[in-house]
Amino acid sequence: MTTLLGLRAPSAGPMKRTRQIARVLAGHGLESVADLAGLRRFIPRFRPRARAAAPLTQAERVRVALGELGATFIKLGQMLSTRADLLPADLIAELSKLQDAAPAVPFSDIERVVAEEMRRLAVPPFLSFERTPIASASIGQVHAAVLLDGTPVIVKVRRPGVVEQVERDLEILRGIVDWMQVHTPLGRDYELRELAEEFAYTIRGELDYVREAQNATRLRLAFEGDRRVWIPRVYEEYSTERMLTEERVSGVKISDLATLDRLGISRRAVAENAVQIFLREILEFGFFHADPHPGNFFVQPDGSLAIVDFGMVGRINEETHRHLLRAVLAAARQDAEELAEEMYALGVAGRSAQRAAFQRDLDHLMGCFAGRTLRDLSAASVTGEIVGIAFRHKLQLPSGLALLLRVVNMSEGIGLSLDPEFRYLEYAGPIFERSWRKRRGFRATATRAGQAAAEAAELGLDLPRRVTRLLARVERGEIALNVAHQGIENLTQEFQRMTNRLALSVILGASVVALGLAVGIRHVPELAPIVGWLLRLGLLFSLVFGASVLWGIWRSERR
Repeated sequence: MTTLLGLRAPSAGPMKRTRQIARVLAGHGLESVADLAGLRRFIPRFRPRARAAAPLTQAERVRVALGELGATFIKLGQMLSTRADLLPADLIAELSKLQDAAPAVPFSDIERVVAEEMRRLAVPPFLSFERTPIASASIGQVHAAVLLDGTPVIVKVRRPGVVEQVERDLEILRGIVDWMQVHTPLGRDYELRELAEEFAYTIRGELDYVREAQNATRLRLAFEGDRRVWIPRVYEEYSTERMLTEERVSGVKISDLATLDRLGISRRAVAENAVQIFLREILEFGFFHADPHPGNFFVQPDGSLAIVDFGMVGRINEETHRHLLRAVLAAARQDAEELAEEMYALGVAGRSAQRAAFQRDLDHLMGCFAGRTLRDLSAASVTGEIVGIAFRHKLQLPSGLALLLRVVNMSEGIGLSLDPEFRYLEYAGPIFERSWRKRRGFRATATRAGQAAAEAAELGLDLPRRVTRLLARVERGEIALNVAHQGIENLTQEFQRMTNRLALSVILGASVVALGLAVGIRHVPELAPIVGWLLRLGLLFSLVFGASVLWGIWRSERR
């Protein structure tokens, strides 16, 4: 069902939630955001005046409103905080402060979920289960427990009803995005539907603890034998979609600098270790921990790191690897043309993109960095400048690349918090070069050449059959050509206005001819009264249509 405004009307279930969203936005003075989302009609006409509070910026009000709206919108804000290519810097800074915290669920509800999930086991697995949670977030709640063999574990339990809440909110968001795609400049410039689908996939992944368990196990196996990192073991036999059981992590939080100093642990070594881990995930595994905030890293006595929380991960395929490395090397060589080429190859695109202007701005940026060494630059400043240029040119980064850039900045922030003299790019530069040389080495090149040859041979054998099928579909009329026109709507509207004016002119001319004929037969006595009335009506008709034609021509000339 679609309204006159074009916004898909929510079904009976989400209608109440839609009104609540609109009221929260209006309550925080965000009517402009409600207008952008097509929610103005859901704001009550008469509502109590908001209580006086300390003045906040619009970006701060957006952050507070999203936090008030719950799990889906907190996660949405956190995801949008990675999209400096779509949103202004002040809003990005505020969204980055969103904390995923929520009041604790009563223990009786948690106990019921655990009992339902463990019902398939002959013997309950827990020797003890702490009633007071260690942490409570909008999606899940974490409790400490002990297995029957005495192993300390943590158990993450999904909040009852959160899946239904998220799915209802996602339905509303789909309607909002559909409306914005048609009615707003933001929707016309960017592929918001693709962004919404990516967000839906991500948040559903965080709701499914089986997927999180698989992410943790994958990284644990990848780092096997590396003493610099410890990934907690997941007890899959005690884990389900609603409950995750894994080893309890000990150690010092990476942000607790005083304790690190007291224990004599080198902060510089920890910073280098964190960067090594992250770069290995990117360059070697193509699979990385995408939420590297300090609360997820615990330093062990030997300086190694334990990492937790694998609900959010990023992936990079081999092709993206190659273009990413080439982009980094192009930036290091200050080659703006090559950098622009690689960014487009990475999927950076926009409906109104002007490549020449984009490359010119990159060239100017490279000039600003000329003569400066890697020690003088920070990853945050470089990526921030490049993404800022993309924002000005309305270029949209692929979701995976935007997430990667955010993680780079966060990992650099961890390094600087540990050691203010730590230079991320200076330390990471040689690692990137070694990775690039390895990927261009004889063995890697021979492997790619062999794969390409095999694919070419397979394509050659399969090509005649594919061409035959294609021609058959063309003959049957099963193939349709879709052409996307840019700006044709304005041309169509102008053509329709011209056609309307032409039609009015023809009617006006016909009216004048009819009046002339009526004057010719007015002298017939029997028809004189009727002809008189027809002349009056015809004159009025001609005046109205003539005025309409003149008004339309005058407005057209004014435009």
